[in-house]
Amino acid sequence: MASSQVIHFALTRDGARLAFTENGSGPVLVIVGHWPSHVAMDWNSPVWHHWLEGLSRSHRILRYDSRGTGLSSSGRDGMSLETWVEDLETIVAAAGLKSFAVLGMLNAGPVAIDYAVRHPDRVRALVLYGTFVLGRERRGDARSSREGEALRTLMQLSWDEDNAAIRQLWSARFIPESSLEQLTSFNELQRTAAGAETVSESLDVCHRIDVTAQAGRVRVPTLVMHSRNDAMVPLESGYQVAALVPGADFLLLDSNNHILLAHEPAWGLFLSSIDNFLDPQSVPVPHPLDLLTAREREILELIASGLDNAAISRLLFLSPSTVRNHITHVFGKLGVANRARAIVLARDAGIGGR
Repeated sequence: MASSQVIHFALTRDGARLAFTENGSGPVLVIVGHWPSHVAMDWNSPVWHHWLEGLSRSHRILRYDSRGTGLSSSGRDGMSLETWVEDLETIVAAAGLKSFAVLGMLNAGPVAIDYAVRHPDRVRALVLYGTFVLGRERRGDARSSREGEALRTLMQLSWDEDNAAIRQLWSARFIPESSLEQLTSFNELQRTAAGAETVSESLDVCHRIDVTAQAGRVRVPTLVMHSRNDAMVPLESGYQVAALVPGADFLLLDSNNHILLAHEPAWGLFLSSIDNFLDPQSVPVPHPLDLLTAREREILELIASGLDNAAISRLLFLSPSTVRNHITHVFGKLGVANRARAIVLARDAGIGGR
């Protein structure tokens, strides 16, 4: 992916300046503005880079910063589900789009649902990931409501401080299995993307959202995906979304992260599922082995031949940590969780003997 991009701006009815950008080619996929985002920083982020690269391989993706975040400014009307939906309408008009798929995650899911109900003639398919139809205060869960209020209070008091402790609390919920580099980068992204007032206002809206009625009126093909141990949005919320949207497909992803990371088996499944759902006839589905680099395929062959990490390290003159990193990437691309499953897949393809 290139290191630069063209960023455009659109003005809303109430004077908010919205930043948006487009990448890739193919059928259009609109990624609804969510928190946290920053269209300039996301481009090179170790947390978001593989999302943009992966999704833009098969689609022309359009993404934007929601009002008050990233490069977008706030408008006179503030934040609400209504203004968020109007912002999406503004972006679609500015980009001149007629028909497209929509991806909504976290707080953008309710926006995507509401928009799809209002514009069934424009939305050809809907992908909902890690999202909800009921905010914390609408779920009838007193503990969840108290937790949400406590987090909002902490944000108001400490979000803008140089100390990243409160932001790291959120990072640990978004990406609990991240590296130190990813965690540090995401902390900085949150600080830059929005100040305490904006984050607090956004949380207030999210906690009070109820789009259960709209979900029942969705009439476009819908795919719902959710990570098994998502700490940002409970899995039960994902099940509820799929149950309410008529005819929706549901896919459970085996991950502890809300933002899927590149090395996870769940990431490859996420991408291929979107491709197959949006373009089942025109998008070729590569064999997992075709995703491997020459070095990764070489290491897989040695694994399938029965060599352990130490032997592979000596044979290829690689450090043990480099071998481990390669194997992690191999497992992620193959969609397997362990060495035994990788060996089975390899040997079924005639690699490494039987």
